[in-house]
Formats: sequence, structure tokens, C-alpha cells
Amino acid sequence: MPYWVYVLRSEASGRLYIGQTDNLERRIAEHQRGKQTATRNRGPWQLLVQISCESRVEAVNLERKLKSMKRPDRILRYLQKRI
Repeated sequence: MPYWVYVLRSEASGRLYIGQTDNLERRIAEHQRGKQTATRNRGPWQLLVQISCESRVEAVNLERKLKSMKRPDRILRYLQKRI
């Protein structure tokens, strides 16, 4: 079963959100409907990047790496090199 690491951008504020899931469509729909506390009242959200991972461990490690970068410009530069 593939896992996904994804990056969303708030169309309202430009803020990024990084997450991982095994069901990308469901998860993005939850963000759009305000079901997630971290993204509630900050949408609508635009999917910028989706990266397929072979395991949940790989997805969690990539998510942590991206979140540790803190600054959106560093995150996006890293993702451009990876894709």
C-alpha cells in the first residue's frame, strides 16, 4: 500500500501544511471541509506536491524532514530538487 507525503498551500494566507497519509483524496477532502484542527479556518487549500512512499516509515521520515526545515522557501527548494 503506498503512502503519500503532501504539501498544501492556503489560498487565503499562503501558509504551507505538510502531512502524510495512506489515502490522499480522503485526507485532502478532510482538510477542505475543516475536519482537521491544524488547517481549520485557514483554507481553501491547494495541493502543491504529492510524493509517493513505499512504506509509512519512509513517509513519516520525509514528513519530519520537511517540517524540520521550518521556512517555506527551504521546503519548496528541497522538493524541487527531489521531484
